[in-house]
Amino acid sequence: MSKSLKFALACASSAAIVMLSGCAGFEQTPVAVAPPAGSGWLPLIDGTNLNAFVPIGTAPIRLENGMAKAEVGTGYLLTKKPFQNFELSAEVYVDSVANSGIMIRCTDPAKVGADACYEFNVWDVRPDPTYATGAIVNVSKVTDFPKSAGKWNTLNILADGSHLVFTVNGLKTADVQNSKLLAGGPLALQFDGYVRFKNVWIRPLK
Repeated sequence: MSKSLKFALACASSAAIVMLSGCAGFEQTPVAVAPPAGSGWLPLIDGTNLNAFVPIGTAPIRLENGMAKAEVGTGYLLTKKPFQNFELSAEVYVDSVANSGIMIRCTDPAKVGADACYEFNVWDVRPDPTYATGAIVNVSKVTDFPKSAGKWNTLNILADGSHLVFTVNGLKTADVQNSKLLAGGPLALQFDGYVRFKNVWIRPLK
């Protein structure tokens, strides 16, 4: 084998390793994480446990590498405690077809979804794109929705009385007044397909 061919093969192998490392790196995260800036933040997922939640559904949700993750099935991580008025910060990773999001103020833990909760959506290929990623389903539509697949996305939610705000990767996608669900209730992280959540924090408001 010529020196030039050996060099080319070595370069190709190195590039492949870098590419694979980069892909795997998307999902790796340190176990120890810090809360968002400011005081009063409480951890829901800080990389150490999922004790704040009850899993429901068929998705095999587990904690690995500081993330709550599942690849198949449909399910939720439902908080054990109810929350009414709060700020929430979370990071989510989905593939191109996964359906995820965050449900808040759920009135019936047995019927988690847009009818019994406010659904802050992360679903790029929703059949009706007016409520795709960045929308609050059946409450606030989105026109040019932010694409979420194949990367970590930072979600921020404000729920203060009837005022609801949804921000995806720094872009405010919903800012609406709605009085359908004002009482406190559990919130749920959605796992439908290949989904990861990490760094989930909540700050209750008075």
